[in-house]
Formats: sequence, structure tokens, C-alpha cells
Amino acid sequence: MRTKSTPCKVAARSVALCRRKSMLRKSMIRKSMLRISTLPKSRLSRRYVHVAFFAVSAAIALVLLSHGVTLALAQNQNPLAQSKTASAAGNVARGKYLVEGVAMCGQCHTPRDSNGNPDRTRWLQGASVPWLPAKPDSDWPLSAPRIGGTPPASDADMIKLLTTGIWTNGNRLRAPMPQFRLDRGDAEAVVAYLKSLTRQP
Repeated sequence: MRTKSTPCKVAARSVALCRRKSMLRKSMIRKSMLRISTLPKSRLSRRYVHVAFFAVSAAIALVLLSHGVTLALAQNQNPLAQSKTASAAGNVARGKYLVEGVAMCGQCHTPRDSNGNPDRTRWLQGASVPWLPAKPDSDWPLSAPRIGGTPPASDADMIKLLTTGIWTNGNRLRAPMPQFRLDRGDAEAVVAYLKSLTRQP
């Protein structure tokens, strides 16, 4: 015959059950800690290898990053010089366009080849003026000077000529030389291009 459980008995059972569970948890924790502490040396050494590999990889990455930053700083160290170089190259290209495509300086200042075309091997090295005036003119020039390589005047005088039409002696140049009125930037570009050419003997 079954006896009825009293509330006191139920409470005692649940307390006992809780104690057993708690003891079981503590036992499991102790066992797992014991397992870690008694790991074979090979497993521990693998962990150390992994940690060491990670540390070395991080150090290499830092070195490479710092080298990249140093290189970038070195390249950008003198942006003014880089901008001047780029500006000079742009000036020469613009000057070439103005001299060869707009002003057509090579028509008078370059000798002709056997076919009557401007000789590119002696570009802007001075030549005989290929035209005569419609009416006789005692002041007509017979030759055009060399302007390629080293122009016949200083940069300032060449810029003055190209912006005002006035030569170093204070007079205008004789025909057929056009009386240019370039703006200063274009005149500087023309001078930059003329100076970029190689002077021929």
C-alpha cells in the first residue's frame, strides 16, 4: 500500500535532486579542466605554433603597410615639383600646337628639302624666305633666323615679341613676319616649345 507524500517529503526530494545536479556539474567542470591541463605536449605545441604564426603574420603585415605608407609619402613629398614638371610638359605640347598648327612658323624658319617641303631634320633652324613681295621692297628680309633650340633673344624678349609685335630694338618686325598678339600664357608655351627643340649645327 502506497503512502501519500507529504509536502515535507517532496521538498526534501527536490533539495536532494538539486544537490545531485550541482555536484554533477562541478564534477564535469573538474574533469574538463583536468583534460586541458593533461593535454599531450604535441597539442599544446600546436597551439603555440598557431599563436606564433599569427603573431609573425601580423608583424609582416605591419611592416608591409608601413613600407607602403612610406613609399606613398616619398612619392608625394614634393607635389610642387611634380606639378611644375606636368605644367612644363603641357606648355611644350601647347606651344608645339601653336607653332606648327596655328602660326605655321616652319613655313619660313625651316629649310626646304629637294621636294620643296619643310625639312623636318632641320626643323626651325633658319632658312631663306620662300616668298617675294608683290611690289619691290628694299626692306624685305632674305632669310628667317633660327628659332628652334635656342631662340634669338631672351625668354622675356621673345614673350614681348609674341604679345606686342615689338622686337628687342623697339621696332616692329618686318613683313612677312606676322605681328602676333598672343596672350602671355600662349607666348610662354611657344617659347617653351622652341627651347625644347635641339639646335642643329
